[in-house]
Amino acid sequence: MTETDSSEDRETEGTEEAPEAPPGENRDADEQRSDERDEIDGRTLGVSVVTIATDRSLESDPAGEAIVTGLKKADHEIVTREHIGSEHDRVQSIISRMLDRDDIDVIVTGGSTSVEPGDVTVEAVEPLLGKRLAAFEDLFTSLAYEAVGTRVIAARTIAGVTEGTPVFCLPGNEDAVRLALDEIILPEIHNLVSLAREDIAQDRWAVDEAALEDGEATEDERETETTDADESEPTEEPASEPDDGGE
Repeated sequence: MTETDSSEDRETEGTEEAPEAPPGENRDADEQRSDERDEIDGRTLGVSVVTIATDRSLESDPAGEAIVTGLKKADHEIVTREHIGSEHDRVQSIISRMLDRDDIDVIVTGGSTSVEPGDVTVEAVEPLLGKRLAAFEDLFTSLAYEAVGTRVIAARTIAGVTEGTPVFCLPGNEDAVRLALDEIILPEIHNLVSLAREDIAQDRWAVDEAALEDGEATEDERETETTDADESEPTEEPASEPDDGGE
C-alpha cells in the first residue's frame, strides 16, 4: 500500500526557489545616489577654532580642547587655533579675518557668551552674520535644558552663515561644547556647508542628475530584457481536433 503525499508536500515539490541575483545586480538609482552623496558628505572640512576668554590660555582650555578633539574625531582639519581676550573689537576683527580665508569652511568659537559684563562674543559676531541660524539656538537651549535645567537661561549661543561659511559661537563650558558638537553641529555640518556654498551645491546637483540618468538607463535595460524574453518564448499552437471521419 502506497502512502499518499500530503498537500503541503505536493506544494513544496511543485514550488521552485528563484535563483539569487548576483551581488550588485539589483542596485537601484537611490542606492547609487546615496553612495555618491556619501563621497560629498564625507569630505574633510577646514575649521577655525577660536577660544575667547581672559582667564584661560590654549594650555588650560578644556572647552577649546573638546572642540578640537570632536572635530578631529570626525576627520575634519583644524586650520587655525586661536586664543583671544574677551574684547569686542578684537573678537570681531579675528572672526572677520577668518571669514575672508578660502581654506576655512567652518568657524567655531568657545567662550564669552554668557551674561557677565565681559561676555561680548554674541554682540561682536552677530553683525557679521549674513543669515542667522535661529534653529541652532533653539535646539541647543532645548537640549541643554534637559541636561542642566533652568540654569540654561544664562547660556547664550549664536550661529549663522556668511558668504558660505557657517559660524557657531558656543559657551566656554566643556559639557556644553560637546553637547552642541555631538547633537547638532557634526550631524548637520556637511549638509549646511553644501546648502550655503554654490560650488558644493553644484556638485551635489551633478550627482543627482547622474544618478537619475543611471536609474533611467537601468529601467530601460530591464524593460528591453523583459521584451526580448517574451519574444524568445515559443508559442504553443492549439492541438487540432481529431478527425471524426466526416460523421
